[in-house]
Amino acid sequence: MSGQQPLKIVAVTACPTGIAHTYMAAEKLQQAADRLGVTIKVETQGSIGAENVLSDNDVRQADAVIIAADKEVDLDRFAGKRVLSTGVADGIHKPEELIRRAQSAPVQAGTAAAAGSGAAGGGRQRSQAYKALMNGVSHMIPFVVVGGLLLAVSLSLGGHADAQGGLVIPDGTFWFYVNKLGVTGFSLMLPIFSGYIAYALGDRPALVPGMIGGFLAADAVKIYGADANAGFLGAIATGFLAGYLVMWIKKVKVPKVIQPIMPIIVIPIVSTVALGLFYIYVIGKPISWVFTNLTNWLNGMTGSSAIVLGALIGLMIAFDMGGPVNKTAFLVAVGLIGTNNHVMGMAAAAIPVMPLGQGLATLLRRKLYSDEEKETGLAALFMGFFGISEGAIPFAAARPAQVIPANMLGGAVAGAIAGVAGVQDSVPHGGPIVSLFGAIDGVAMFFVAIAAGAVVTALTTNALIEFKLRREGAAGRGSAVLSPEPALVGAGAPVGAGGGAAAAAAGAGAAGTAVRAQQPAAAAPVAAGGPPEVLSGYLTEQTVKTELASDSKEAAIREMAEMLATTGNVTDVDELVRVALAREAQGTTGLGESIAIPHAKTDAVTRPTVGFARSDEGIEWGALDGTKARLVFMISVPEAAAGDEHLRILALLSRKLMDTGFRERLQAAPGKAAILDVLREIQ
Repeated sequence: MSGQQPLKIVAVTACPTGIAHTYMAAEKLQQAADRLGVTIKVETQGSIGAENVLSDNDVRQADAVIIAADKEVDLDRFAGKRVLSTGVADGIHKPEELIRRAQSAPVQAGTAAAAGSGAAGGGRQRSQAYKALMNGVSHMIPFVVVGGLLLAVSLSLGGHADAQGGLVIPDGTFWFYVNKLGVTGFSLMLPIFSGYIAYALGDRPALVPGMIGGFLAADAVKIYGADANAGFLGAIATGFLAGYLVMWIKKVKVPKVIQPIMPIIVIPIVSTVALGLFYIYVIGKPISWVFTNLTNWLNGMTGSSAIVLGALIGLMIAFDMGGPVNKTAFLVAVGLIGTNNHVMGMAAAAIPVMPLGQGLATLLRRKLYSDEEKETGLAALFMGFFGISEGAIPFAAARPAQVIPANMLGGAVAGAIAGVAGVQDSVPHGGPIVSLFGAIDGVAMFFVAIAAGAVVTALTTNALIEFKLRREGAAGRGSAVLSPEPALVGAGAPVGAGGGAAAAAAGAGAAGTAVRAQQPAAAAPVAAGGPPEVLSGYLTEQTVKTELASDSKEAAIREMAEMLATTGNVTDVDELVRVALAREAQGTTGLGESIAIPHAKTDAVTRPTVGFARSDEGIEWGALDGTKARLVFMISVPEAAAGDEHLRILALLSRKLMDTGFRERLQAAPGKAAILDVLREIQ
C-alpha cells in the first residue's frame, strides 16, 4: 500500500431491522474516516433497501473491508480482500478502532466467501424467521411473568396441600380469584406467542389464524377432545405456518373488486380454516399417538432402576414444558401417587429445574443477556420456587438449540438424584413450595436434587450460548438477545429506533463497523416564497418546542403528542400516547448521544407529523450510554401510511443526529425559527 495514497476502505452496515443503528454506525464511521484521512464508502442494508451499493470497482480498489452487521451479509464479492466482520454497535462506539483493525484483518478466502454467500442467502431467511420468533417471545413474556407470579403468590398465601389436587385454594376466596387471573394469563400465553410470530411474517391478517393456532396448541384437549396438547413447540409451529400461509395467500392475484376485503375477511377466514383443519387432522393426530405410546412405554419402565427411571422422568419433564412429552411423565407420576410416591418425587424435583436454571444462568453470566432477559430471569427464579416450569418457556423459545438440551440435562440430574435418594411426593405438584406443606419425604435430598439440576442447567446453558457465539465469530458482542429491535407499533415487520437486538448488543460491547450511506433522498420541497420545508413539511414551526416542561419520559411523550395535535392531524391524543408508550415498553427509543426518537404508527393520526423539542435538564429515557435525552423527536404516522415513509424519516434523523456539530447547533439555536433553520440541514 503506497504511503502516497490514502487508505481506501469499503464497508457494509446492517442491523436486524435496518433502521436507526444501521445509519448511526454509517455516520460515525464516516466521521472517523474523515478524522483519520481515510477514504471510505459504505453500503447500508436498511429496511428501505440497500443504499450506496458498493460497485465492483469500489471493492477492487479497496484496501480493506468492514462488515458492521448483526445479520448475515454476502461475503462472496469480497474474496481476496482483508475483511473485518463485527457487530453494528462498534460502528457507533468504536469507529476509529475498527478502521485501524481493518488494515490487518484476515484475507477473505474464495471458498469461504462462496460459503458466506450461501449462508447469506439462507441467513436472510433465518433473520426473518428469527425476528418473527423474537416478536412472539417479546409479546409472550408479560403473560408468562404476570400469570406465573399471580399463580405463585396465590398458591403460597391461599393454598394448601391435597393428595388429589396438589396445591388447592378454597373456592370463592380472595386468593382463589387471584389464582384464576394467573390461570387466565397463562391460557393466553401460547396464543399470544403464536399470534405474534404470525403477525411479524404476515402482518395483521395473520394475527387471527396465528392466535387460534396457538389456542389449539395450548388446549386442544378441551377444544376438540384431543389426547394431548402440543405446548410451546406446537405454538411455534402454528405461528410460522399461519404467517407463511398468509404471505402465500397475499401473492394470489384477485379481481380489484375483492382486493379491499382480502386483508379483513378473505385472508383471515381462509388461513384460519386451513390452519385449524391442518392442525386437527395432520398435527394433532401424531401428537396423540406420541402421547399414547409414551404413556404405555413409561408405565412399562416403572419397575426399572431408580436412577434410570429418575433420569428419564427428568428428561421428559424438562423437554417441552407442557407438551405431550412433559405431560406424559407428569400424568404417569400422578397416577402412581398412593402406590409409588417415589415417581412423583422424581417429577417434583425436575419440575422447577428449568426456570431456576435459566434464572440462575442470567445471574451467573449477565453479559450474555439483555436487560429484558435478566428481568425475565428474576421472575423465572420466583416461579421455579413454586413449581411453575413455564417460567423457562421464553428462554427455550428464544434459543431452543441451547436451552432445551440444558434443561433436559438438568432435569435428568435432578430426577436421578431424587430417584437414588428415595424422595417421595404425595401431591401432584413440584418445586420447593410443596416441601413447605409437608408433602415431601426426604426433604434434604429433594433440595439437593433441585439445586444440582438447576446448577447443571445454568452452566450448560451459558456454555452452549458461548460456544454458539464463538462458532459465529461473535464472542465479543455478547449474546443474541431475547428480542430483536422492537417493532414500530402497528407496522408489519419489526422496526425500531433503539432497543432490542442491536441496542442490547451495543450495551454488551458489540463489535461493529459502518460507513456513510448516501441515501438518495428527494430534495426538500420549497414552499412558495419561503425556505425549504423540513422533512417534507411534516415538521413545522407549530411542532417545535424550545423547552419541554416535562421531567419524565411518559409526561414528555404526552406533551409532545398534545403539541402534534395542534396541527389538526391527531384525532385522539390518548391513543397516540398509548401507542407510543407501548413502543417504549418493547424497547427504549433513547438512542444515546442525548437523543430520543419516540414514534408511533396509529389510526389516531391522519397524516405523517413530526415534532421536535429540547430539554436543557435532560429526561431519563433509558439510553444504553446513560445519557439523558435533550433532543427529542416524535414521529407519528397513520396506520395506512403509504410505503416506508416512517422508515425514511427515521433513517434521515438517525444519520444526521450522529453529526456532533449538528446536535450542538440544534441545542444552541435561540428560538423556533433558528431551530428550523438548523433542521433544514436534514436532507
